[in-house]
Formats: sequence, structure tokens, C-alpha cells
Amino acid sequence: MIHKKTRTYIPADLEIKWETLEPIYQELLNRPINSAEELEKWLKDGSELQAALEEDFAWRYIRMTCDTTSEELLQSFQYFATEIEPKTAPYNNELNKKLVNSDYVQQLNEEKYYIMLRGVKKALELFREENIPLQTELQVEQQKYQSITGSMSVHIGDKEYTLEQASVFLKDADRAKRQDTWEKITARRLQDKDQLNTLFDKLRALRHQVALNAGFENYRDYKFQELGRFDYTPQDCYAFHAAIETEVVPILRAFAEQRREALGVDTLKPWDMDVDPLGRAALKPFHNGAELVEKSIQCFSNINSYLGERLEIMKENNLFDVESRKGKAPGGYNYPLSETGAPFIFMNSANTFRDLTTMVHEGGHAVHTFLTADLELNDFKHCPSEVAELASMSMELISMDKWDVYFDNEEDLKRAKRDQLYDVLKTLPWVAVIDQFQHWIYTNPDHTDAERTDAWLKIYEPFGAGFADWSGLQEAEQNLWQKQLHIFEVPFYYIEYGMAQLGAIAVWKNYKENPEKGLQQYMDALKLGYTKTIKEIYETAGIKFDFSAGYVKELAEFVKKELEKI
Repeated sequence: MIHKKTRTYIPADLEIKWETLEPIYQELLNRPINSAEELEKWLKDGSELQAALEEDFAWRYIRMTCDTTSEELLQSFQYFATEIEPKTAPYNNELNKKLVNSDYVQQLNEEKYYIMLRGVKKALELFREENIPLQTELQVEQQKYQSITGSMSVHIGDKEYTLEQASVFLKDADRAKRQDTWEKITARRLQDKDQLNTLFDKLRALRHQVALNAGFENYRDYKFQELGRFDYTPQDCYAFHAAIETEVVPILRAFAEQRREALGVDTLKPWDMDVDPLGRAALKPFHNGAELVEKSIQCFSNINSYLGERLEIMKENNLFDVESRKGKAPGGYNYPLSETGAPFIFMNSANTFRDLTTMVHEGGHAVHTFLTADLELNDFKHCPSEVAELASMSMELISMDKWDVYFDNEEDLKRAKRDQLYDVLKTLPWVAVIDQFQHWIYTNPDHTDAERTDAWLKIYEPFGAGFADWSGLQEAEQNLWQKQLHIFEVPFYYIEYGMAQLGAIAVWKNYKENPEKGLQQYMDALKLGYTKTIKEIYETAGIKFDFSAGYVKELAEFVKKELEKI
């Protein structure tokens, strides 16, 4: 069994409520600091408090997403968002001031603390007292997306299914059944489109006001600063979008034409995009959530014993909730538990191949959590998404060598690898679309719903529009963006998937050439947490932090050739 780290500063039985927290904040704020050693001790004590609060919040979020129907769990989450966070925010700002103004901050090891201090200074620049209630309101409003989408279900035949479970039928060889399923899922989503539009309009307005309060013209420019994007600009993102359109979309368009010919249809419709083009039954890598966990432990163990042991620890400590059910929030995530040093994996398995890739993706995040657990300060573990997603997306590809634990015959294994490599390429245009759409949304903050719809279509079409024919299905196409949880809950967290996907291909390329060295470089990079720049972390992994057109072309061609070999 795994246990929380022993506390040395805050009480072991500290109850997380403001009445018990405020004296601790006051002590940290008022404590005299008379040497660099005392400053480091003060940082460690503050880190211990931060970790305790993060883990408490993590469990409130996890429990709420596991059961979105529970008013009690929702209230618990909202208590933290409305009663704890707004009161800790001003104290955290004052503690940041105390750190940067300390007479001893210059005596700290520059290499060790550079990244952390850079982030603290940026947080001080952005902090505005008037944004605290707005950010509290955003926390509460954002979770409404999960409540709305978590309650969605459809009836197929005489059974009720969550949308994740129903999506299994989109792989059925019977085209009429696929169409019926797609139409039911789409109709259910569209039933709440106005509610989701209204929710998003509110979120957009709140975010824009936060940006204005902080002295920015728009939320995009504010968010780039808040996310600590020190290594690239919005213009770099646009160039990345263009590279994907030029280098990746033509490859996928050719694959789509091969699919159309194999299926023997005049045009591909949205319900034709997930079925096996040769009419074979959907891959069945496991039968239930328990088997998925067991096989994933074996898969990771076959790569490296340390990796398998991490998932085994999670299983023994009940740190998985993997099966889809009504009332459960959509999607999947790996949530680090800052004091425990382990994570929780949440997903919505419907016993499909896609669930296998979700598990190994989240498993990559989980390994990252374990590898950074013993870093000295909590801040050192707060990796930017460009690094966090490198951990997960690389594991999707590295693990392919050991997928024989999921498949009994060689042909199914080959199919799985082909599907995975196709998905690697397919990810890139969708990332570009979602990112570019968010750039448009927040640099046009006064837009109407109709203008937003028009912008969505103009952005989606050049990237292939899913490579399907949407004739007669315009309402569904217009509202596709509402499926993307990130737009509602974690704005601008998406381009990182594209950057990390390129990095993951490069990690996998190294791994194929030298498995032992490639895996060691990958793990060495993850161990750094966020104590080095993104570029330095990528270099430690043996790859480049690069998303130029030339690099996109090189790696896309590599994947294409690997696909052709299978």
C-alpha cells in the first residue's frame, strides 16, 4: 500500500477549511528569514502546504467526476472552489512577493530554482485582486459542462448506453446500423447545443474580463502568459497549423480515398470513419475494465519492470475508475496526488481498441507522476503540458511493441498498430483546428453564436473536415466543437498535444533504433519534472522541441513509411 509523505510542517490531521488554513498562511507570511538556508526551509514548508491543498482538491474533483449526479460531491467541490481558493489566492500572491523580495533569493542555486522563480515572477505580473471572484465563478461554471454531457445517453435496440458505449456500434460492418447509431448520438448531443452555447458564452465573457483586468487586449494573449509559454508565440502556432495543413492533411486525404474504395461507397459519411474498411469485426483487446487494468500492467511490465510495478501499485490502492456508466463525466485523465506521489486514472471504457490507447496514454502520465514524486518542491512537479503530453503520447507508441498481451493473433496485432499510427497522424489536424478556433474565439471576444459557427466551419474545412462528406448534416458539423471538453474547461490546453505528438514520434523513432537507450532517455527526461526549460527536457529525451514545417514533414513521412511496413 502507498501512503502520503510524512508531514514535517503542517499538522498530520489538518482539516482543510479556511479556519485551520489561515493561521498557517499567516505564519508563512510573517516568519522572519535571515539566511538562504532559512529561505529554503520556508520554501519547503510552503510546498508541503501546497501539496496538501492540491491533493484535497484532487479528491474532490475525482469524486465529483466519478458521479456527476451527486449533489453532495458537487457541493464538496464547490466549497473548495468558492471558500478555499478565493481566500488562498491573495496570500499566495503575498508569499510570492516575499520570495522575490527576499534579501537571500539571489543566494539560491540559480540552476535549481530558475524555472520556479521565472514562474513566480510571471504570476506576480498577472495577479489582480479583482480577478479572484471571476476565477472562482469560472471554476464553478466550467464544471457544468461535465454535468450536462455526463447525463447524455441513447437507446439502441432495447438498451440504454452512454455515448461512449454507443460509439462501439460505429465500428459495426452494417452501414445502416452505423448510421442509425451516429444519428442517435448526434441527435442527443444537439439536444443540448443551445444550453452548451449559453454556457460557453458565459465562460468566454468571464475569461475576457479576466484578461482586461490584467491589462491585456484579449484572453488569448493573457492565457499565453498564464500558461508560461516562454518558448513560442501565437505566430508560431499559426505556422504549425499551416505546416499540418500542408504536410499531414494530404496524407490523410489519400488514406480516406483508400477507405472509400475499400468500403465501396460513393462518398464517406461521418459514420464510415471508424469501421474497419475490410469489414472485419471491431478489435476486442479486453472484455471489461478489470481485464484492461491487468493486461496494461503486464504490457508495462514487459517494457520495463518499474513501469509495470507503478500500475500494480495503483491497482492495489484503488486508483483506477475505468468503465463508462451513466452519470460519470466524459473523457479520461490522470490526476496526480501531490502528497501521495501516485496518480488516479479516470476513463470511460466501452471495451474498445480506443480504450486501450487511452489507458496506455494515461499510463504514461501516471509513470511521469511517479518519476517526479520525490522532487524537492511541489512546484518542481508542475510540468507544462508540452512535457506532460510528451510522457503520455510517447508511451502510446513505445508500448506498441508489447501489445501482444491484448491480442491473440498476429493479424489483430498488426491492425491495432496500423490504427494507432493512423490516429497519430489524424490527431494533428484536429489539434490544429481546435487551437486555431480558440485563437479566433478569444481575439474576437464580441462575436455572436452565428459568427462562431461560421468561423468554426471556415477553420475545419481546410483541415479535411474529418475527411467525410457532411452534406445534409450541417447542424452536426457546425456543433462538433462542443464535443471538445478542453474548450470549456481548460482553454488553450490543446496545441500541446500536437507539439508532444511530434516529440512522441521522435522518441519512438529513437526507441525503435535502440530500445534500452531510447527508454532510458525518455525516463531521464520525465524525472526532471519542470526544473529545466522545455527545450532542455526534450533534448534530454534525445529529441528536438521543434514544430517547423520541415520537422512536421520529416516525422509524418516516417510514420507513413512505418505504416506501410506493417
